[in-house]
Amino acid sequence: MLNTAVRFAFVAGYAAIVGLFLACGWYLVGLAAMGLWRGVTSAVSLPAGFAVVLRGIGYLTIAVAALELGQTVLEEEVLRSTHMSGPTRARRFLSRFLVVVVVALAVESLIAVFHFAQDAPEHLPHAAAIAAAAALLLAAWGVFVWLNRAAEEIEPESMAAAKREDLEVQALEDGAPGGMAPRGDSPRATDVAGRTV
Repeated sequence: MLNTAVRFAFVAGYAAIVGLFLACGWYLVGLAAMGLWRGVTSAVSLPAGFAVVLRGIGYLTIAVAALELGQTVLEEEVLRSTHMSGPTRARRFLSRFLVVVVVALAVESLIAVFHFAQDAPEHLPHAAAIAAAAALLLAAWGVFVWLNRAAEEIEPESMAAAKREDLEVQALEDGAPGGMAPRGDSPRATDVAGRTV
């Protein structure tokens, strides 16, 4: 009873976080659209229009990050009820999170380069530092995935359980009753050794 209540509290908390990520993402999309509309409809100079577009790209980048993080939390914590006990689940969750962060940092560094190249070239090292941080994070992520792959081979049951969850969530999204994958028309999952699960 207590375990169910605690689990419900966590799911409700994660659902609230997903809703807030969604609201923030759509708010940023709206800001980008309004800024672009004002830039197009008002008579602004070319450099000012370029700055408006760059600001809009920045808003949209953060919006994509917020929406993707909300989707990740929804799928991993609410739909799958993931527990970070297995290497496959940890790698999948962290990979989905880090891909958003790395892409957002890379886009922000490009925006900063374009912005600082025109207005304040003395700040270009700051943009380069953002790009270097994204590259370092990408390299560290690659090392983590490589090391985690070895752990998955030691624990193939963790990979099999994660693939079964994927099939159940896919069946739930496709409308199969009870979240169970239909027998004949869904792909079969295999573990690291290639065995069907």
